[in-house]
Amino acid sequence: MVDDERDGVRLTSLDAPLGDGLGVTKGDLVDHLDAFADRLVPQLAGRPLSVKRVRPGQEPFMQRNVAKGAPEWVRTVPVWSFGAHREVHQVLCDDRRTLLWLANQRAVEFHVPFFLAGAEAEPTGIVLDLDPPEDADFAVVVRAAELVRRALADAGLAGAVKTSGSKGVHVVVPVRGVGPEDAAAATRALAARAAALDPDLATTAYIREDRHGRVFLDSTRSGSSTIVAAYSPRTRPGLPVSAPVAWADLPTVRPGDVTVATAPQRLGDGDPWTALLPDPQELPADLVAQGHTIPVARVAAMHEGKRRARARRAAEG
Repeated sequence: MVDDERDGVRLTSLDAPLGDGLGVTKGDLVDHLDAFADRLVPQLAGRPLSVKRVRPGQEPFMQRNVAKGAPEWVRTVPVWSFGAHREVHQVLCDDRRTLLWLANQRAVEFHVPFFLAGAEAEPTGIVLDLDPPEDADFAVVVRAAELVRRALADAGLAGAVKTSGSKGVHVVVPVRGVGPEDAAAATRALAARAAALDPDLATTAYIREDRHGRVFLDSTRSGSSTIVAAYSPRTRPGLPVSAPVAWADLPTVRPGDVTVATAPQRLGDGDPWTALLPDPQELPADLVAQGHTIPVARVAAMHEGKRRARARRAAEG
């Protein structure tokens, strides 16, 4: 049954629950994405899109390959998937019509990389993802974000901050004139410099048991990984939204305040994310060089995990 049609997209089951335990309807999701289309689409356009979808009675799932039965006007780009060991065709959400079609597919989260499809592999930004320990007050995230801000300033850089839509924040730094490996290296160095400012508060330890109640400064989202777009909902009760925040306002933020229900009045009609982002910057050579001396977190954690497993087996034997 078609409940509505917008921009030529037939929208169905708008009054039905979006997904189990989310407390919103499919129409709530559609209305939010439509209201923020003019601010979301510029972030998504030209970038291979990954979405998290929901269905009643199922767990949320990430989808990179375009859904079967997609209209012929939905643009895609072939991308090699290292996880699936094959080429997948990812959606390019270049317009409102495609965004509405994805909304009708119950796509809740919109994740994009820091590069454009078909372009030279030159990242447009780097990001530090700040992940607090379980049951921590948001105040510790604010303090850790200020460490990142200080490390950026010491390097002659500036970034913008937004909530992750969960319990942490993202600090995004637009960049230019750098390759993916150097961008990833600089992100590792920034995380290390920020953590060194207060080792009791923040850590770069990738292995959870090594964090000991500290905020994790995750540097692994730069390079070829993705970040959830500003204004994108997250698959949590009430559908909280990844919301831009001015640095001065960060101490007053409470995660979960901005949801698909409250976003219009809290974020207004403008585009605060675009307004807060600084112009693209060149990364300092010393920051990049330092980063290349720091092991890639996932690789180091994999080797450390194997080492600890061997040690446990030896102890048991």
